[in-house]
Amino acid sequence: MAIQAAVRFIVEALSEPHVPLTTVLAQACAQSVHDAIAAEAATRELTPRDYACTLLGVISRRDSTLVFQIGDGAIVLDTGNGLEVAVEPMTGEYANMTNFVTQADHAKVLVARVYPAPALHVAAFSDGLQRLALNMSAGTAHAPFFRPFFDVLAAASLEQEDALQVQLAEFLKSKAVNERTDDDKSLALASWIGGDSLKTMAETPTSSEL
Repeated sequence: MAIQAAVRFIVEALSEPHVPLTTVLAQACAQSVHDAIAAEAATRELTPRDYACTLLGVISRRDSTLVFQIGDGAIVLDTGNGLEVAVEPMTGEYANMTNFVTQADHAKVLVARVYPAPALHVAAFSDGLQRLALNMSAGTAHAPFFRPFFDVLAAASLEQEDALQVQLAEFLKSKAVNERTDDDKSLALASWIGGDSLKTMAETPTSSEL
């Protein structure tokens, strides 16, 4: 629901020409997601807290890239200077807690950043992969984790992209990954391959697959 609301907002917002990618746009997107979830909760006589979720977003085009985040998980990207962590992974007031786009003060905890360049590679993932993908003490991206994904994605044909989804799912369910995390494991990857082309793959295992 959060993703669908974010996509609807972004498509509509960027339908007008020359709309800049700014922190104000990120705030408006988060508000749209918050309102959509609150409305759905109200129709079911529930509260937004019942739909609590984090929000990580990246919008990239030729002139700039906008990154925004509420909650844990992380976004790693390369805008021409190598892989870097866009936003320091967030935690809540106490250990094992985080912030959510569904909370009333979501606008206060949202962090947004604008890069003056397109994103050549992007990875967004949930907190279950942070220990594998990040050097937590240094707050940096663990490049050997990401490079194989981006190399394969860059070389894949359109016909091979479905197979990549399957392989990504198998990786996230593998013993090697599960031995290092017991949390949720969602991973989305994208590479800019020239012109207006974009290659992507994403996978979120079901609860039975974690």
